Amino acid sequence: MTATLNATTRETAAANGVTGTDIGLLVARVGFGGLLAVHGSQKLFGWFNGYGLDATAKAFGGMGYDPGKFFATLAGLSEITGGLLLVLGLLTPLGAAIALGTMLNALNVTRGNGFAMWELPAVYAIASVTFAFAGPGRISLDHGRPWQRQGVVWGVGAVVLAIVAALVTLAAK
Repeated sequence: MTATLNATTRETAAANGVTGTDIGLLVARVGFGGLLAVHGSQKLFGWFNGYGLDATAKAFGGMGYDPGKFFATLAGLSEITGGLLLVLGLLTPLGAAIALGTMLNALNVTRGNGFAMWELPAVYAIASVTFAFAGPGRISLDHGRPWQRQGVVWGVGAVVLAIVAALVTLAAK
């Protein structure tokens, strides 16, 4: 029975090309990217019980990101853009780089404040690196397109881009 079930499962996957890995990547992308985009919308618009841009700008100024409004806007737009690109599986290495660069800044701000403060940015950073290397899977807008990129070279490129962007942001603050 198990052999027949496994053969049927393989035949179905082969017929449509979608595997369990593709479904897992879809769930992770939509979950992670959606939460990141919501987090950005809290910063910019006050949606989902967020503070909105003015309060977020004041908080950013208090963390040394001056001018606070510029850096709060940059963070919110980065979280929304990176999150939505990942949700859609569109330009995945770029979406992952945007999300990772933002989380590297969040990790810098929260360092030394205890585990509870930096665990969420760390989880988001780990997920970003995972998507940079693994790609979006078959259930994505990238799949089968000429611009689809994934693998070691693109993963390393996304991580390097994120680190450079984070360092430039930290130097500018």
